[in-house]
Amino acid sequence: MIKCGWVIIIFLLHCQVITGQALPINSQQFFLDDRVIEVTFTTDIKKLRTQKKNPAWQPADIVMMFSDSSIIAEQIRVRPRGIYRKNNCEIAALLLGFKNTSSPKLSPLKNIKLVGGCGSGSKDEGLLLKEYVAYKMYNFISPMSFRVRLLHVTYKDSKQRARTYSQYAFLIEDMKDLADRNNCVEIKSKKFNTEATNRKQINLVGIFQYMIGNTDWAVTVLHNIKLMASKNDTLAPPYPIPYDFDYAGLVNADYAVPGENLDIKSVTDRLYRGYARNINELQVNLDIFKETKEQLMFYVKNFRLLGSGEKKQMIRYLEDFYDIVENRKTARSVFIDKALK
Repeated sequence: MIKCGWVIIIFLLHCQVITGQALPINSQQFFLDDRVIEVTFTTDIKKLRTQKKNPAWQPADIVMMFSDSSIIAEQIRVRPRGIYRKNNCEIAALLLGFKNTSSPKLSPLKNIKLVGGCGSGSKDEGLLLKEYVAYKMYNFISPMSFRVRLLHVTYKDSKQRARTYSQYAFLIEDMKDLADRNNCVEIKSKKFNTEATNRKQINLVGIFQYMIGNTDWAVTVLHNIKLMASKNDTLAPPYPIPYDFDYAGLVNADYAVPGENLDIKSVTDRLYRGYARNINELQVNLDIFKETKEQLMFYVKNFRLLGSGEKKQMIRYLEDFYDIVENRKTARSVFIDKALK
């Protein structure tokens, strides 16, 4: 009788590995796992390309194979998103709708962004991986940051009108999950001036954007910035959360150009867009970057999916930043004397 019971248990465990995970995934744990997920994504690819300027939800089948060999295969929804990529890329950035009756195991992921290459070539993939690294770097600096999960996606056209191709991509954590783990709520309906946000956090954001050479953000119009407020004090200044780093000098995408109103010629030219602080207040934030320098450099140097040339280029770019941060005189010049007043 005991032997029979063990046989049943082993059989059930075997079935779970073959058919997928028995329960809905944990969305928090999903984004803490760094292991790459093999994904097959099937939808009307041609429709995504031709109707990307007039986005509408369309059905898609997704198969996720995890590193433990478990598989989830469900039907979800997808639609194009973004501004630049809808107009200029082979496939626009995508919003994946997991919250459906047809996707009960993946529904905890809600509706989240899939960031893929602007095109299907290896160079596009390299830019995508560098942006992924930028997200991971900010995770080291602040818990108030979007987590990301790397996928290796095979794109298949359900109508067989477009070629199948494979490329790395990544998912960006849902804003509600980010807010919940920081005991906050997202602010959607109200806009704030930059100086009306949490001072320490906006300082951190400004210095990070300077570090990666990103000027493509603005608090006042919520451009590549989300805001959230403490659940315990919703009247306190909100916390700014940056995202979308493909225009950063660290990534150095071919299509990235600085804004016309900015006094720089290339996105690789750094420009601090934060406000001036006194040196003592500023030093609190600069110390965070100094303390995490070793982690950031180690992560870039050991990110196996980038070539040695790309990693060396990124390391040099970061070292230029640290040359400024670690010199009190140059730090004062950049972050105080030349800062917004």
